[in-house]
Amino acid sequence: QVQLVESGGDSVRAGESLTLSCVASGDTDGRYSMAWYRQVAGKEREGVAAINPDGNTNYAESVKGRFIISRNNVKKTLFLVMNDLKVEDSALYSCAATPLRLSTMTLRRIAQYKFWGQGTQVTVYS
Repeated sequence: QVQLVESGGDSVRAGESLTLSCVASGDTDGRYSMAWYRQVAGKEREGVAAINPDGNTNYAESVKGRFIISRNNVKKTLFLVMNDLKVEDSALYSCAATPLRLSTMTLRRIAQYKFWGQGTQVTVYS
């Protein structure tokens, strides 16, 4: 079993930056593929960014060039650096993990993720 705990969510002005963290515990190590998803009430969950054990990444078009996903396998922590935030980035951000070694093309397919955190809220105001 894997537990995921996110932190770093906040309320910020458009154009500012935030860094989210997700600490994993339990039966997990650097072999896991991990991802950040976000969800707004009434809408489907959206895959924002994902990274596999080899460090390959996959980003949603809406965040390319602004968000950076990374991981520290020693500290079992996943990060999401969010730059130039926009009002439309406001959402509940959750991290997810799977023991599968996902290919770059499939990294953001939600059905493949087995473990989920509770989420951290990001609010961006104009």
